[in-house]
Amino acid sequence: MTQGLSNTLLEKLEGIVGHGRMLADPADLVCYAFDASGLESVPAAVVLPSNTAEVAAIVALALKHTVPLFPRGAGSGTAGGSIPSSNGIAVVLTGMNRILEINTGNLTATVEPGVITGALQKAVSKHGLFYPPDPASLSFCTIGGNVNTGAGGARAVKYGVTRDYVTSLEVVLADGRVINTGHDTAKGVAGYDLTRLMVGSEGTLGIITRITLRLIPQPEAVGTALVLFPDTASACNAVKSFFENRILPRCAEFLDAMSIRCVREMLPQEVHEKCRAMLLVEVDGPVASIQSQLEVVKKCCMESGAINAMVAKNSSDAAAMWKARRNLSPAIRRLGYSGKVSEDICVPRQKLPEAVTRLDEISKRHNITILSFGHAGDGNLHVNLLFDRDSTNEVKDMERAVAEIMETAVGLGGTISGEHGIGLAKKEFMELDAGTTQIELMQGIKKVFDPAEIMNPGKVLPGAAGNA
Repeated sequence: MTQGLSNTLLEKLEGIVGHGRMLADPADLVCYAFDASGLESVPAAVVLPSNTAEVAAIVALALKHTVPLFPRGAGSGTAGGSIPSSNGIAVVLTGMNRILEINTGNLTATVEPGVITGALQKAVSKHGLFYPPDPASLSFCTIGGNVNTGAGGARAVKYGVTRDYVTSLEVVLADGRVINTGHDTAKGVAGYDLTRLMVGSEGTLGIITRITLRLIPQPEAVGTALVLFPDTASACNAVKSFFENRILPRCAEFLDAMSIRCVREMLPQEVHEKCRAMLLVEVDGPVASIQSQLEVVKKCCMESGAINAMVAKNSSDAAAMWKARRNLSPAIRRLGYSGKVSEDICVPRQKLPEAVTRLDEISKRHNITILSFGHAGDGNLHVNLLFDRDSTNEVKDMERAVAEIMETAVGLGGTISGEHGIGLAKKEFMELDAGTTQIELMQGIKKVFDPAEIMNPGKVLPGAAGNA
């Protein structure tokens, strides 16, 4: 027996997935106990299914024994969405990693949930096609995880987020039945939109086993610029100016002063001593339009007070610029703080300067180190709170700061999460964001889909069962 699961149940699980794909040894289980949130809880068992039929059999067995299930991809989430919140089974979908079809006529790709996002992008690019969503973790995060959290990325400002590209899903429900939502047609309005309901539901309504995604033609050309500013207000005003001048960048990434220090050695240009903020801006479109777009971008930045602007001469220059941005999150950990909490508030774009100012005030008021970066083009800031995990006082300061950050985001007309999801880490703030009536409706939906509460319990909704 393992953590309350009988040997008989473990044997039945192994009978479903096969030898070596049911794990119950404590040394194996700990590998599936955490994600990038810093939260941790060891599952009672782990199963690694290889197809939809196995997932359906696992769910039916779990329902029969009322054992919780915790769907999991690469474990790259920052909100604790895949953490076992009670004694149950982690259903790891990374083995379901086939690209089933790239349909160049219909401009779609059908994949299993374990497909790596970056791998899909490379595969479709060989056909001259483009899958825009690009989370910073795209080299290892999975499409299934992206769909479950509603992930976005730097290009969301122009192209939208994962939700905008999901056309249909195969889902195993909480009783083991399998449904297919949506259509592979350009239009379809028959009944309620269960596809969009499933996207972002974080495994609380069912387990997604197949995904069909919309693709678009690859842009002809891309232009990239790295711009340094003396302060955050100047950088935020430059972004505002892009839109006022009818430039829709595909990326407008913001780094504050502390973020710049973390990646200074990776940057392809020397950082001026007065630099306190940075923008990484990318435009795309027909080849003939790139130079003119970049000229407008540069003009907007300089008029907003930029120190200097560097335009990438080639793809190697652009890759060097992006290397610093892509490696920022791991670089933060090298600062030496034992505690790091990553929030991702999103505010209306025009409120971004005020949001950044408020974050500075919260940092000073609670004596907590706050480092911010993110997608300035769509008002989505990744707010990192750094502290000593072993200091009771610093942990309390961090918790007070987080609460104030959530209140600030909502107060500015924004939301507590732009793309990371809610999971365990943010569910206490859901009522602040959605209000009592909407929470009651969501709880009702959860009850319809999962009356026995075995699907990723303890996540998303306040008051949901779970003890992690």
